[in-house]
Amino acid sequence: MKLSTRTRYGTRALLELALHKGEGPVFLKDIARQQQLSLSYLEHLVTPLISGGIIRSIKGPKGGVVLAKKPGDIKMIDIALLLEGSLAPVECIDNPDICERSAQCVTRDIWGEVKEAMDGVLEKTTLQDLVERQKKKGLPESSMYYI
Repeated sequence: MKLSTRTRYGTRALLELALHKGEGPVFLKDIARQQQLSLSYLEHLVTPLISGGIIRSIKGPKGGVVLAKKPGDIKMIDIALLLEGSLAPVECIDNPDICERSAQCVTRDIWGEVKEAMDGVLEKTTLQDLVERQKKKGLPESSMYYI
């Protein structure tokens, strides 16, 4: 199973905000440049992240976006569910009624275990964990913003 670019790019954008937590609002164009993302695509990801309470938008000349919570309070599972929806690899995991074989299907059991494993990793990993991992790997060279 592959995660879509929505989740991958959204997570990278949130990581960028977390790396600059406390420095004030960040322009989307700066996030897009730093993370090498399409600005127009990134703009589409903002709405669900705002609706989900992950980020907030600040209007005005010194506006931009900021995290609405501490990075340690933002779990990867929350990001994935907002941007991706269910991470079930097959439809019958979330909706067993679509298949008359669901109750006896051993392959469905395996797909359920796959979903539980993915959910488990994402549940225990926070945005702060990503910040710490990024700092160990080194920060990108041009991570300075001018507003």
